Amino acid sequence: MPVIAWGATMRRESSIHGQWSSKLVFVLAATGSAVGLGNIWRFPYIAGENGGGAFVLIYLACILLIGLPIMMAEIALGRRGRQSPINTMATLAREEGLHRAWGLVGWLGVTAGFIILSYYSVIAGWSLSYVFRAASGAFAGLDGEGVKNLFEGLVSDPERLLAWHTLFMLMNILVVARGVRSGLEKAVKFLMPALLGMLLILVGYAMTQGHFMQGFAFMFRPDFSQVTGDTILLAMGQAFFTLSLGMGAIMIYGSYLSSRASIFKTSATVVSADTAVALLAGLAIFPIVFASGLEPGAGPGLIFITLPMAFGEMTGGLLFGTLFFLLLVTAAWTSSISLMEPAVAWLVENRGLDRPLAAMIVGGIAWFLGIGTILSFSLWSNPIGFNLTLGGESLFIGGTLFDMADYLTSNIMLPLGGLLIALFVGWRMNRRSVEEELGLRSRVFFKAWYHVLRFAAPIGILLIFLKAVNLI
Repeated sequence: MPVIAWGATMRRESSIHGQWSSKLVFVLAATGSAVGLGNIWRFPYIAGENGGGAFVLIYLACILLIGLPIMMAEIALGRRGRQSPINTMATLAREEGLHRAWGLVGWLGVTAGFIILSYYSVIAGWSLSYVFRAASGAFAGLDGEGVKNLFEGLVSDPERLLAWHTLFMLMNILVVARGVRSGLEKAVKFLMPALLGMLLILVGYAMTQGHFMQGFAFMFRPDFSQVTGDTILLAMGQAFFTLSLGMGAIMIYGSYLSSRASIFKTSATVVSADTAVALLAGLAIFPIVFASGLEPGAGPGLIFITLPMAFGEMTGGLLFGTLFFLLLVTAAWTSSISLMEPAVAWLVENRGLDRPLAAMIVGGIAWFLGIGTILSFSLWSNPIGFNLTLGGESLFIGGTLFDMADYLTSNIMLPLGGLLIALFVGWRMNRRSVEEELGLRSRVFFKAWYHVLRFAAPIGILLIFLKAVNLI
């Protein structure tokens, strides 16, 4: 692998896996990784329920103080290491003269992404199923109870869920097996414009429903009376999790980025695109919900119960319902291929496997683990765990396998991974190495970013972590 020696470290010019053909492709790929099912329903919903425009302003501040600095740090690590996150962290720790335990940061991220992939595929399978249901007119004439029964009938049927889970995982394997240029790049060059096109069509359709301004006000009208300490922590958490930070995906994508590309400009573009998609999703969803006289504060049920009712009642609902669930599948697909890539890259580097075989192994293991999620909604729906007594109060620790996997990754592994990345780049990595990799022309701007990464970002992540484990 060609390298250029700089001081105490080695800067690699390219990855053995290949390189993105342009900065635009990297932006599409990283945005695809960041944009997922959570963007389509979670961000608009929590914005509307937590102060509307006030929440959006707080969220944007958190993006600047947590999301953008850590994304820049993670991309910088990936590009400097030019390997899988596991090997990148081990190599950079060795080159910086640090303890080899820092290499575990790579393992943490890849493991978290792998676990997320196992259950994310099952949830994406629901969306895949709903594409065909919407296209067949299955929602027409159903009331709330009927749509609810339709959804519960799907999630409580292990065989049907397994079929959709299998199909979605195969979709991921087919893309990742083809490599960076022929697989990942071709996929995101098609899927991301398709996602944006579908989203804009749905926003245009929502504008014809007569309740567009009501949906707009629900999301953007500032109501600072609803802003509390919990609102700020919620905005911090959303800013961190929405960008796919701490799970190896952004680091591996950064390893395929050209050395000539500006990390700041590409990161800022990804952050802006991710936020724009979330806002557009709200503008597409809520006018339709209000036009049908339905409840916007339905959380996850908004997607699989409330919206199908709306599509079943409205003119053009068959076409636009199908389009909406295609949008969900596309968002899930672009995210899940980025979750699979780090583990596949590691197998290629460390076990000498060719890509198709590595992709089949990673996809096969994730598929098998996903069976636990499938059964969590039916045969294994009874929670497992134990009672912990604290201060005279009994607290149940546990849940279904799906609950525990989701809690472990979202509340512990990802925040911990993000925190360790901030600490490694901000406190342990040679400052000159960081400056060289970022290539920022303005020293004032670099100092501002560096201080935010060293102080504000770790404090914010610690607050997210403490809130997630109910310690504050």
